[in-house]
Amino acid sequence: MNYISTRGNYKKVSGAEAIRLGMVPNGGLFVPETIPQIDLKKIPAMDYKELSNTIMRLFLTDYSNEEISNAVSSAYNENNFNTPDIVPLKLLDEKTAVLELWHGPTAAFKDLALQILPYLLTTAVKKLKSEKEIVILVATSGDTGKAALEGFKDVPGTKIIVFYPHGGVSKIQELQMNTTDGDNTHVVAVRGNFDDCQNMVKEIFGDESYASKLNEGGYEFSSANSINWGRLLPQIIYYFWSYITLIREKRISGNEKINFVVPTGNFGNILAGYYAYKMGLPVNRFICASNKNKVLTDFFKTGIYKRDREFFKTSSPSMDILISSNLERFLFEVTGHNHSLINSCYDDLMTKGEFNSGDDVLKSISDILTGGWAAEDEVLSEIKMTFNKFDYLIDTHTAVAVNVFNKYRNSTDDRTFTVIDSTASAFKFNKAVYGAVSGDLTENDEIILLEKLSEKSGVPVHRGLLNLTDKSINHSAVIDVTEAKNKINRILGL
Repeated sequence: MNYISTRGNYKKVSGAEAIRLGMVPNGGLFVPETIPQIDLKKIPAMDYKELSNTIMRLFLTDYSNEEISNAVSSAYNENNFNTPDIVPLKLLDEKTAVLELWHGPTAAFKDLALQILPYLLTTAVKKLKSEKEIVILVATSGDTGKAALEGFKDVPGTKIIVFYPHGGVSKIQELQMNTTDGDNTHVVAVRGNFDDCQNMVKEIFGDESYASKLNEGGYEFSSANSINWGRLLPQIIYYFWSYITLIREKRISGNEKINFVVPTGNFGNILAGYYAYKMGLPVNRFICASNKNKVLTDFFKTGIYKRDREFFKTSSPSMDILISSNLERFLFEVTGHNHSLINSCYDDLMTKGEFNSGDDVLKSISDILTGGWAAEDEVLSEIKMTFNKFDYLIDTHTAVAVNVFNKYRNSTDDRTFTVIDSTASAFKFNKAVYGAVSGDLTENDEIILLEKLSEKSGVPVHRGLLNLTDKSINHSAVIDVTEAKNKINRILGL
């Protein structure tokens, strides 16, 4: 299996090289040259590890079976995940289930990819006989940062530098990152929003002269964001896992199509589902759920992607994003690998602040995907309603998905069995969640609210969020966007 650039500006590379590089050096993202097919009849008896091995071997043909098995067993085990299923599926009603993606060490869905990526990346470096130390650059809107830090902490031959928007994440998220130990971890707050962080990291990746300076110092960059194929690939697995679980529980029959509702900002999570669909997963429709920063919803209705718009800070901060990096991969796939169109669109986005994909592209998208968004009051109402009706606690991001799904079902009367991706533990965003279920908005201390929410809901605090205030603050740097390279230089001693 080879990997190609969405912009047709780079040679074909192996899976190991695509993972080592992180993104295309000249701009663009790596995608598989072809999409392998899976035999649905062979997977229902598999456990999560067996399924992971099967899917990853289809895409990483330059890795040995032993290398992949070692990565899978090292990532998906009882030490890292607090449930033997890794990703449990909880039924809400006869036609709706929630896929709990947050049972890993940092209480967010990013763990499912970032617990295995370090093994994939370090194996890639060995296979390619690189002697450089890998510097992982991460831009985070909150969850990716801690998950990446936890995955790469003390991994030999790597350093990880996480940039997050100063004042743009929850207190719990910030504490998770800034209390991370490990000799190779660095966390830096950036004055700006997530898009500022993401654009800053992309610009650094694309700076060839800076890359040369890094190489001379014995370093090379890679990424743990979903621009790295090694981040995206593991997420394909849990879409097939939900199908397997529904078959076993006799909720659906073989080859019966299902819907997926995915709360997303950077479009990576839902894109992984789309790749599963292209591999043969029976999907009726993907429902892309956005918060008030509804750039994706507007695009799926008009075909116009416009990044120059008002930015809102919401109770679902991991989705406070205006530039969705993985949309580029999606457009590349739905247009039949049209390099020219991708280049034209993203040139326009850079120079004009927007692009128009055209009616034909919009029609292709609408055949499989619908977009919708939830306002802040709707998010909080949905948390309360779900708790009261189902005795089930959801976080703000999952609430966005539930609200968008309910509006979709009411407007279409689509009764297809639907799986809703739950991307984070409710305890990560406890201020909003506790306020929604209790009506008490007087307490602002998120540490105190961990216990108060547990008492109110009867749900234990996620183990990854316990004792945060007992840990020392190991990272406290705050910079402007223009200071990023200087900060990296100081960290690396360049």
